[in-house]
Amino acid sequence: MKEKILIVEDEFIVANDLKIMLIKAGYQVVGIASSVVQARKLIEDKKPDWVLLDIMLKGNLTGIDLAWELRELQLPFLYISANTNQSTLEAVKATHPYGFMVKPFREKDLIVMLDIAKYRFDQERGTLAENHPDEENEAIEGIIGSSPLLKEVIEKIKIVAPAETSVLILGESGTGKERAAHSIHELSGRKSSPIVVVNCAALPHSLIESELFGHEKGAFTGANSMRIGKFEQAHEGTIFLDEIGELPLDSQVKLLRVLQEKEIQRLGGNKTIKVNVRIVAATNRTLEKEVAEGRFRLDLYYRLNVFPIQLPTLKERAADIEALAHYFVKKYAVSSRKNVTGISPIALEQLMQYDWPGNIRELEHLIERNVLLAKTSEIEKFDLPSNNQQPLELKLGGLKSMEEMEKEHIMSALQLCNGKVSGPGGAAELLKMQPQTLFSKMKKLGIKQGYN
Repeated sequence: MKEKILIVEDEFIVANDLKIMLIKAGYQVVGIASSVVQARKLIEDKKPDWVLLDIMLKGNLTGIDLAWELRELQLPFLYISANTNQSTLEAVKATHPYGFMVKPFREKDLIVMLDIAKYRFDQERGTLAENHPDEENEAIEGIIGSSPLLKEVIEKIKIVAPAETSVLILGESGTGKERAAHSIHELSGRKSSPIVVVNCAALPHSLIESELFGHEKGAFTGANSMRIGKFEQAHEGTIFLDEIGELPLDSQVKLLRVLQEKEIQRLGGNKTIKVNVRIVAATNRTLEKEVAEGRFRLDLYYRLNVFPIQLPTLKERAADIEALAHYFVKKYAVSSRKNVTGISPIALEQLMQYDWPGNIRELEHLIERNVLLAKTSEIEKFDLPSNNQQPLELKLGGLKSMEEMEKEHIMSALQLCNGKVSGPGGAAELLKMQPQTLFSKMKKLGIKQGYN
């Protein structure tokens, strides 16, 4: 028999339906609690492996209150609730649940969500990692660098690639999300089948469903022939949905159905087509915020966010800039048939001091352009926007901010006045300002009134 589950739900009909679904799926339901007090007693007596948790319960305490206790007990839990307003979502997120199901839901949704939650829990505990030898020193083709943050990303890719679970890649534009998606596909059991890339941000809203699911001849004006959609093209392989946060809500509903049912229906058709596809999605948006503001479905978010991988910005992994720069020099010297083999120390220092708002993509385009323009075998210097480069004084640590200088000045005055702020001989008098103004500045700068 599978894991023992405790249901914490104050609506009897909902709780009973949950119990029936779970028992049918092979789980052992150890009890139903309608309040936090009842749940505590059942947890102590029955020792469940998992807790399904509603937010609104009987009594003064909520499911969120219980969630904090469950974290102390290291007892994994999922929320099941119809409450999806922003303040609730923020409180829910703070407790780090392993899933969130929106009422009403189907039996299949519940079982899938439990499977996802268990996978995430096992991954967090390191159970999955035990099945993969330490390959920290082994690089992944196409991913350049050896900084600590990049090594974490590589390790996550190696862990999740052999699995069939969905992956959500997060990061700013230009950080290499598509390259990471290709690496996941290439290290998976689906590598001999295609990976189909879909840029959701580039699809006109009127054509999204046709592009994703295909259409039959005559489905709409201009549909002069049958079209195979991206999901069918990716059958037995991987589909990479880049900028998933750009999908409109009505398309999100249909995408969720594909994820749950593993089947599609072409526009204008009545035939159901089974598709065996692994989903890798990416976004530079904060999806929790999109959910809270009603632009992204909560159930789709939790269905995609099984195994999130956060890509660092290039500035955060500055140690990799030199390796990336030399990699791109070699790449574009070959493709443009130019005899460019290196970068001067001065030019390399420019790269290291730049902020890189466009991340790796900006670096690649800069190197490509300068390889083409190079007149010798070495790139001597780069023409970079000056407003993103740090002044020499800041590089040397020679200047303090105005706030730092003001704070030090006030603290010096307080020292001279033995911590006295107002009145004769006080710091306000010494600094020639009103006491209330000084109190306000001290509060803003984090200077305690009793400083001496």
